[in-house]
Amino acid sequence: MAGELISIDLATRRRSTIGYSAGMALYTLVVVAIYPAFKDASDIDELLTDQPGLSALFGINGSLTTPDGWLSGNVYANFLPLVLLFVTIGHGAATLAGEEGRGRIDLVLALPLERRRIVLEKATAMTLVATVVALATFVASLIGRAFEVDVDVVSLATTTLGVLMMALTFGFLALAIGGGTGERGHAIGIASTVAAASYLLSSLAPLVDWLKPWRALSLFYWSVGNGQLVDGLGWDGFVVLLATTVASLAAAIVAFDRHDVAA
Repeated sequence: MAGELISIDLATRRRSTIGYSAGMALYTLVVVAIYPAFKDASDIDELLTDQPGLSALFGINGSLTTPDGWLSGNVYANFLPLVLLFVTIGHGAATLAGEEGRGRIDLVLALPLERRRIVLEKATAMTLVATVVALATFVASLIGRAFEVDVDVVSLATTTLGVLMMALTFGFLALAIGGGTGERGHAIGIASTVAAASYLLSSLAPLVDWLKPWRALSLFYWSVGNGQLVDGLGWDGFVVLLATTVASLAAAIVAFDRHDVAA
């Protein structure tokens, strides 16, 4: 029976996984392919300097005409996290709460598995799906070196890992809320709201003085909002993201274990 739920979840989400991965890879390829046409467009940087609020809205920090700034401002600071959050939060909300809402949770609980094992297998399936999307983006970004988007490979790899871990944290949070309440809507709403607040805290802190001391509370800051494509993720960021990922997974295990499905 080991791994049965993983296989079922992966089979259920096979088409969507292919779609998200292919979509992100294609989008990233287009972004890196057009970089040579914009690398000398100093007016773009001037526009962003004159419109700091616009830059903050899209998570853009620094120049868009440098390879790392271009890739960050067009992929890593916004679109990749958005897609990964859509994947993980949607998965986390649908897999336990969604099954309970459809009246299928009894089939899952009928398996000869402890509840914590069920959560772990569901979390593993989510991790695999999100990893495929992240890897597709990473590989497409590497191809960007042929178009002068020569971002350091180690920095690119660790930043991709950081964004993936951040998305999994919020995905596991949705899994915890859904597994503990049986309410898919609550899981999506709360996890999405917390993720959005984290994004805004990281992006607006450079513009709002009183927010700056609180920026370290944002997982976006630790994963992609502090120059990671230049300097790499860093051990401090890795530890923070690993700790939050493990904590949210542990919360999911406890929440589902205590949830009275029959209630």
